[in-house]
Amino acid sequence: MSQPIESFRIAATDDQLEDLKRRLRATRWPEHECVDDWSQGLPLAYAQEVASYWLEKYNWRTREALLNRFPQFKTEIDGLRIHFVHVRSPHTDAMPLVLTHGWPGSIVEFQKVIEPLTNPTAHGGNAADAFHVVCPSLPGYGFSDKPSRPGWNVQHIAQAWSELMPRLGYKRYVAQGGDWGALVTTFIGLLDPANCIGIHLNMPIAPPDPDTRDSMTEKEKSAVEGMQYYNEWDSGYSKEQSTRPQTVAYGLTDSPVGQLTWILEKFWSWTDCNGHPENVLTRDELLDNVMLYWLPGNAASSARLYWESFPRAGADTAAFPPVTVPVGCSIFPKEIFRTSKRWAEKRFSKLVYFNELDKGGHFAAFEQPETFVREVRACFRQIR
Repeated sequence: MSQPIESFRIAATDDQLEDLKRRLRATRWPEHECVDDWSQGLPLAYAQEVASYWLEKYNWRTREALLNRFPQFKTEIDGLRIHFVHVRSPHTDAMPLVLTHGWPGSIVEFQKVIEPLTNPTAHGGNAADAFHVVCPSLPGYGFSDKPSRPGWNVQHIAQAWSELMPRLGYKRYVAQGGDWGALVTTFIGLLDPANCIGIHLNMPIAPPDPDTRDSMTEKEKSAVEGMQYYNEWDSGYSKEQSTRPQTVAYGLTDSPVGQLTWILEKFWSWTDCNGHPENVLTRDELLDNVMLYWLPGNAASSARLYWESFPRAGADTAAFPPVTVPVGCSIFPKEIFRTSKRWAEKRFSKLVYFNELDKGGHFAAFEQPETFVREVRACFRQIR
């Protein structure tokens, strides 16, 4: 018996919003950092500025309506009700596309690209590039259910998405993702090659090829330096969430400022923002994303994906079997992990598209929506 697909709308209660304001007013602040930059974390002055805006000026009802302009649904897969945006293209020959976010992102990341992808002729494009777009919230993220038992790793999520797409009437489809979404998308290509005809990644995990150690290009050397920087200075959150997700979640679930700063610091670190996240994203956009963690209380369940997938779930890419479906990669300069074309060719035997961009970071669809749309269209033109 097939599971029903139910309509869904985001609808925070007045009590939830009042509780948020009460907690913001009662914030117990730490002392000022000992440096004049972000090297110790989110500066106190900026944290207080954003928290004050969140309390006094941010209008969730307006932002909620913007999110609700897209049709949303829930359906049960393997015991969890999965929340997803589903926008059908007006063009009948559109290609079904599943877009997957990561941490600390959400479906908010895709707001600015859904309409150009589904209705390209209304946004300066061609009908031949149209997509039917599906944007699920990862289990334990946004308004998807929270897993109550172990097992929801990236492979399991990939299997769930490969069940979701035909349930929506899409037997033949393509997939796209960054961050955790890149791993989920890669596993879709591995696990469902009969139906998924190609994938596009904006954070492909294709590590340095040992055979190139003595002949690396400047960009490859820069990519290695970026990985080293991440491991030394930028991965503390990952170590905590992959080892003790429950412990870190108490403070984040109780304190909106705790949840805000835990997320916002990564938008400073991982966007191509010239030192400040609001150079590329508005304060409202940043808070919209935080709200999709705060309202459902997702600190533990979102962090738990790290515990599930590092290292238990084969997140060691060296152990991955080869991906045989066509693959496209878009490399943004401020991405956490970058690869080169020759490294990617070792990982993906059918690399049909590879492009290095001049601007953009980890949250590509959010930061550079026009570029992201062009990249997705260009990649899947090779596959349609």
